[in-house]
Order: sequence, then structure tokens, then C-alpha cells
Amino acid sequence: MDGARLNYVPGDPRDQLAYVGFDVVRAGLVVGSGGNLSARLLDDPDVCWVTGAGTWLDRLERPSFVRVQISSGEVIDDRVPPTTELALHCATYRMRPDAQAIVHLHPQSVLLLDVLDEPIQLLTTDHVFYLRRVATTPFKPPGSPELAGVAAAAVADGTNCVILGNHGCSVLGDTVELAHKRARNLEEAARMTYRLLALPRAGKPRELPASYLDLLEGDQSVAI
Repeated sequence: MDGARLNYVPGDPRDQLAYVGFDVVRAGLVVGSGGNLSARLLDDPDVCWVTGAGTWLDRLERPSFVRVQISSGEVIDDRVPPTTELALHCATYRMRPDAQAIVHLHPQSVLLLDVLDEPIQLLTTDHVFYLRRVATTPFKPPGSPELAGVAAAAVADGTNCVILGNHGCSVLGDTVELAHKRARNLEEAARMTYRLLALPRAGKPRELPASYLDLLEGDQSVAI
């Protein structure tokens, strides 16, 4: 195993997603069951594990996940009903064959800025490195085909972080770990943006050098 990944949960993607759920609740990104997670099966890219409906993200175990065929959206096993956002996950995977994991959360700072129509500013090298850019979509009812459609369309150009109006965010990665890191960085960027806006006479923040941004654009790989 790559030495850079020795500190992450190895093996079954359900165990990795369970760790994500525990961590994001502990970090205050969500409350209880405020979100859902998924990952493709390692040996079948047309099948994914997705959290069951109403599952508490900090209490996930392997039986908390359901297997779903991505191309059809059909549940392969019905031990528990799948999340109501199943269509969002399937539509996104169909749009982005490179995506191996999706973290859908309802983080407070991200949503606060969204309802204020304030864009999240990428202020640090980590924000730019992991997020690159953040897309936004108009409000669509949770669990609806319309929401699944706008979420998938927003990532068609390679964007990996999408804010769903008045609802939450959808974050993609080619590993569970990378999607996890992007979700964490998205909320941190939102918190820093909010603090910046709250500062009296803060002025315009200093931007990262163009040479650093050009370097990232020229390197589509992301080392984690």
C-alpha cells in the first residue's frame, strides 16, 4: 500500500465511508442523518454502495449500505431502503465515470453563504489544490429527478464540488479519501469566507499567485 495512505481506512469502501460519516459529524459538518454517502464497488464500476435512508452518519456499519446498479438505478439488495437521494448519486456517476465516491452533506457554513448569495472564496493553497472550483445550482426539491439532473450537469466539466441551492453540497473524488478531503476543505473555505466577510474594513483578500494556479491547471492529477 502507498505510504501516503497508511493512515486511512484500508479495504472495503463501506468501512471507509463509515469513517467519513463519523468524521464529518464529529467535525460539525452535518447533524445526524443530514447527508448520504456512496462509493463504487472496486470490482464493478456499474455498482455502488450507498447509505440507507435515514441512517445516522456517525453510526454507519456495513449493513447500513445498499448495493445499487448505477446504469439502471435499481436496488440489488433490499436489506434497507436506499437514501432518498439515490437518483443524485446514480446520475452523477453516470455523468462522471472517473468518480469513485460521492459525499453529499448539509454543512452549515456552506449553506449559510449560499442563502446569502455569497460565493465561497478559495483563500489557501489547500482550498485551491483540492477544490479547484466550486459550482452552484438553483434550488430543486430534495430527492427529485430535477435535483439529480442539475447536480450531474454541474460536474460534467470536471468540477468536483457542487453547492445545491438551499440544500447541501455534493463532492466527488476518485477515492473515498479524496472526496472526504474535499468535503472538509469546502466547509473550511466556507468558514473562512464567512469570517472574512464579518471583519470590519477587511478589504479584498490577497489572491494566490497566478503561477501557482497555472501549475495546478497544468497538472490534472491530485496527490493525496
